[in-house]
Amino acid sequence: MEEIGVIERVWRYPIKSVGGESLRQADVEARGLVGDRRFAVRDARGKFGSGKNTRRFTRMDGLLQLGSRLSPGADEPVLLDVDGTPVPDANQFLRTYLNRDDVELAREGEISHFDELPVSVLTTATLDWIRAAVPDVPVDERRFRPNLLVRTPPGCPPFLEDGWSGREARIGTVGLTFVRSCERCVMVNAAQPSLPHSSDVLRAIAAAHDNCLGVLATVAAAGSITIGDTVVLDPAATP
Repeated sequence: MEEIGVIERVWRYPIKSVGGESLRQADVEARGLVGDRRFAVRDARGKFGSGKNTRRFTRMDGLLQLGSRLSPGADEPVLLDVDGTPVPDANQFLRTYLNRDDVELAREGEISHFDELPVSVLTTATLDWIRAAVPDVPVDERRFRPNLLVRTPPGCPPFLEDGWSGREARIGTVGLTFVRSCERCVMVNAAQPSLPHSSDVLRAIAAAHDNCLGVLATVAAAGSITIGDTVVLDPAATP
């Protein structure tokens, strides 16, 4: 077994493509962190609000300037405006904010709200690298929307997450199976509170690391994760 770091931050995003909440502890189920991306902004075509246009997603600028949180025991998330104030009617607010009358906050159904896999992980070593690569651009982990930020020991190289693919890790009482690196898109450039828009972020990742940053995982064992938990990686399989 290999200890590779400790959990520094835990993030949940109750509404897809909207700002999330930093947690001390999170329960994890087979789908991912409980409540993570359970809701999304959906238009009349059935597409979900995002920073890009694809078969499932449609670009809705400004969503990342908003926030969301999930109150204990609540079934639906609270939507926060650009000042961090809860809005009384999420659907009416979104229609005015986006200047569209065909959008609503929708619970996940048969079509997943996840872009790819349910859990995303980023290390501080990789985050420090991108900060150094774009020194004139404010950067923190919110640009990359990880569920887990892992504090790695001093001297760890960036992109060490790439080597975790195919391996399992134990974090708290949770088991994760790392599957592949996370391919990045224009969302990392988008403006968020205290983070201005900058195309330099994605450009740097594309030039240095083939558009990939962080690692994606599935849940091998449900449980809970708490800040300060050690991340223990299973031994790599021998050829």
